[in-house]
Amino acid sequence: MSKHWNYPFSPSTDTAVDLSSLDAFNEGAPFATFEKMQNHGVVWTEETNGRGFWSVTRHEDVMALNKQPDLLSSARGIRIEDQTEEEYEARKTFQETDQPQHTYFRMLVNKAFSRGQVALFSDRIREITAELIDKALAKGEVDATDEIARQLPMRMLGQIIGVPDEDLDWLVEKGDALISNSDPDYTDFVVDKVDTEEYRLLPFRSPAAVELFDYANDLLKRMDAGESFGVLNSVLQPTKDGHSMSHDEFRNFFCLLVAAGNDTTRYSIAAAIHAMANQPELLSQIRDNMDDDGFMMTASDEMIRWASPTTHFRRTATRDFEYGGNQIKEGDKVVLWFTAANRDVDTFGNPFEIDLNRKPNRFVSFGQGGPHVCLGMFLAKLEVRIVLEEFAKRVAKIEQTGPHAYLRSNFILGIKKLPVKMTAA
Repeated sequence: MSKHWNYPFSPSTDTAVDLSSLDAFNEGAPFATFEKMQNHGVVWTEETNGRGFWSVTRHEDVMALNKQPDLLSSARGIRIEDQTEEEYEARKTFQETDQPQHTYFRMLVNKAFSRGQVALFSDRIREITAELIDKALAKGEVDATDEIARQLPMRMLGQIIGVPDEDLDWLVEKGDALISNSDPDYTDFVVDKVDTEEYRLLPFRSPAAVELFDYANDLLKRMDAGESFGVLNSVLQPTKDGHSMSHDEFRNFFCLLVAAGNDTTRYSIAAAIHAMANQPELLSQIRDNMDDDGFMMTASDEMIRWASPTTHFRRTATRDFEYGGNQIKEGDKVVLWFTAANRDVDTFGNPFEIDLNRKPNRFVSFGQGGPHVCLGMFLAKLEVRIVLEEFAKRVAKIEQTGPHAYLRSNFILGIKKLPVKMTAA
């Protein structure tokens, strides 16, 4: 019998994990700490190298506060760490903007990532997924994160932004260096281990942004000369009221697209494969129901709830206010813990179990309910669904053959290494 490797997605026992630490999620999410906080509502949280922040962990509180952008600003940073005004102005993407600027940005890019537009990629997603699974089956034992979960969103990124396939590995490598800037497996400039002051005005405080900026500048020149690059040409077009994206904004948007467009979907897929490897009944259940559209939509949503790859988004109070008996001051950091909300026992019956028929499933992995709901939500859902379907068609059995490893980050929760053995159906 194979060893059961499911523990990190189950309740842990440490109730005092330092959530400000970049090592807080090294063994999976610290759910016991979150559960303790949920028993007390919104909780003031000390920060090892900072001024502290309010932790919001209950589902109802995350939903309520996420809907109040006038009260909680995104424009002063979305991670826990503090930035100077100069830094967040230089580094911001449209994730770090408030209305009306955020509305203008979304008007420029929404159409390219709409449900209808994303559906046009369905056949291509299925072709790539089938190819990746068949290659993994031929090898027998693989790192499923590297050879399946990373590859699918990377190759779809190429389809969407229209860049050459031969550039994709390099782009994703640089995107990993950005968003995974706390993990030495992805960058030589680990944000809390080396001096990154030289790069403080770059996205994610990373020198990889320089190379991505250069790449984006080349794309801008080529588009000015008449070349076409997927959605990139459309996002540069002005809106009906004349708003358009500046070149500086485009460069930051491109960095975000390369990093976030691959990373969180990768870790949702990895979590789904991890779940099927450790709970074989899930693969059987999917196989029995994969012709049921309603079931497959519910199943993919449940896997994304289970994965919760974006652990938090930080907001900053725009004025003094009272919430849940707490006096929150202007300038205070307020951290919405999506991972905790997705395991809230008061919202999800048996939250530490995967229920592929879970209804309703008010998970918040994409920041639902607020103005910053994830731009790539429909694409991520479609990719996860197709992965589940193609595994059910092609794989008779999947087993985890060794311990998995987590990304070093308190911002992204992800299995970065997942050794598995797969048997063809």
